[in-house]
Amino acid sequence: MAQFHVDGYRPGDPFVHDPHPSVRARPEGLPETADVLIVGAGPAGLVLAAQLAAFPELRTVVVDRRDGPLQVGQADGVACRTMEMFEAFGLAGRVIDEGYHVNEVTFWRPDPHRPERITRTGRIPDVEDGLSEMPHLIVNQARMLTWLREHTARSAARTEPFQGLQLDDLQRGDDWVVATLRHVDTGETTTVRARYVVGCDGARSSVRAAIGRELRGDAANQAWGVMDVLVDTDFPDIRLKSAITSPAGSLLVIPREGGYLVRLYIELDGVPERGSTTPEGLAAVANRILAPYTLEVRDVGWWSVYEVGQRLCDRFDDAGDDAEPDRPPRVFIAGDACHTHSAKAGQGMNVSMADAWNLGWKLGTVLRGTARPELLHTYSAERQRVAQELIDFDREFAAMFSNHSGEADPEKFQRYFREQGRFTAGVAVRYEPSMITAADPAQHLATGFGVGTRFHSAPVVRLADARPLHLGHLARADGAWRLYLFADRAGPREGSALRVLGDHLATTLRRFTPAGAEPDAVVDVRAVFQQHHHDLSPTDLPPVLRPRKGPFGLVDHEKAFCPDPADHDVFDLRGVDRDTGAVVVVRPDQYVAHVLRLDDHHGLDAFFSHVLLEAR
Repeated sequence: MAQFHVDGYRPGDPFVHDPHPSVRARPEGLPETADVLIVGAGPAGLVLAAQLAAFPELRTVVVDRRDGPLQVGQADGVACRTMEMFEAFGLAGRVIDEGYHVNEVTFWRPDPHRPERITRTGRIPDVEDGLSEMPHLIVNQARMLTWLREHTARSAARTEPFQGLQLDDLQRGDDWVVATLRHVDTGETTTVRARYVVGCDGARSSVRAAIGRELRGDAANQAWGVMDVLVDTDFPDIRLKSAITSPAGSLLVIPREGGYLVRLYIELDGVPERGSTTPEGLAAVANRILAPYTLEVRDVGWWSVYEVGQRLCDRFDDAGDDAEPDRPPRVFIAGDACHTHSAKAGQGMNVSMADAWNLGWKLGTVLRGTARPELLHTYSAERQRVAQELIDFDREFAAMFSNHSGEADPEKFQRYFREQGRFTAGVAVRYEPSMITAADPAQHLATGFGVGTRFHSAPVVRLADARPLHLGHLARADGAWRLYLFADRAGPREGSALRVLGDHLATTLRRFTPAGAEPDAVVDVRAVFQQHHHDLSPTDLPPVLRPRKGPFGLVDHEKAFCPDPADHDVFDLRGVDRDTGAVVVVRPDQYVAHVLRLDDHHGLDAFFSHVLLEAR
């Protein structure tokens, strides 16, 4: 939920920020220096730019080899976890309004009695209840990129990509990386000297080649055609996500936004006709798979044929080789530049954007000087492991999906699909212990907020205005850590554990907050009480939950919450101990970093001291 007017009332669109003073002083055109150079303006590159836009004093430069924004095609599945991320950027509403909502999945296999025909063998919910408050959606990747571009353009950073530029070379020094960029239309070259470079430039990444990393694995193990089409068909599930396997091959039906468009993923392995790699040929293969149903293509919006195997880099940065194991990273890769896989599980764009969000807040806080530089080592360690899990899942999922054997068990595939729903929804990630993920949390105090997993939102009521909302939707992608203080039964009264902790935080958090910054700029403290919101008053709260902000010293009234009497109680829903309460520490990318007792002041201070730098 956005806040505005803290600096004074201004008419007009409150989501168009005034440009940062450093932006007004910048000359037009490609700069000679940058804090971060992003190569590639696809999903990973633009999410990274959107996160760094929250640090407008930094100079972020995005370059892309295309001559303009993507218009059609490519990825379209938006997982529940990605929607949670888009909520943090304030963009979820647009995706929800426009996208196709995937509610159910149907499965089709050969009829045991008439194997030349397919029959529906199952129909299940796409996402299990309670997994996320966000839906699984289908939206054209081009639209996602448009919204991200608009977000960065109206931010205080005013970041917009420079088009038509290809990376030719990288030369790394101790403190800078010099990138040589070639103008695609003229062939002329120019250089940009950057503190950090991030390659979001796809499977043929020039950045990856420049740092000597390689994609290893199965280069191409299956051929698939994909079409976005308007069709006339008697197939009954054309507006449901459908996984179809017949003796003629496999087909995945993905309904698209708008009510008419549909995407078809068509298996081509074993297809003899060379002409199948045309829209007409792909439609012919689809009809053979769908028999006895027929499908007539009336219009083709986009189509392609691709071969993708499961490939992965051993590291996602330029650090850690045998010669210089402690060398800090200066160059990173994200998305398809460091992992490729099939499209059937719908994870490519989602995992790529998650890579970028993981890296973005780390770069921003290190460059701002509020976090330790060692933080940057956690990017490759965390995301390479996630990508390996995706590769393993994709290999097994693809094999089961394409099993045309008459002995294939349709129930087994449906059961596997259901069991792996947490993975495809993007919420199965669990980060291992590190400097930002505690190894020994008091997990029993809040069993529903697993350390290393994403912060699972829950309904609450805001104390100040009685507004029902989702606790997780309040955190913006602003680079701040969150402290959620779940109070014990005593609530905020004098002498309570929460009150004592609040007084402690008022002092200790100043150590990490730069002079002139808002009190919640580095660590944002929020509290959830067990009492009904009618039984508490905002004036009962400690000062840390009523911080004064902006040039007028206005009180921020939106830090305290109570259970929603019309919905599940957050304490019960997330297993929070009512007798002792709990502190849940959440990273800027919404992953739970620690769970502690309310009175464990030393443990909380020690954790932050290993991550954050004391303000100068």
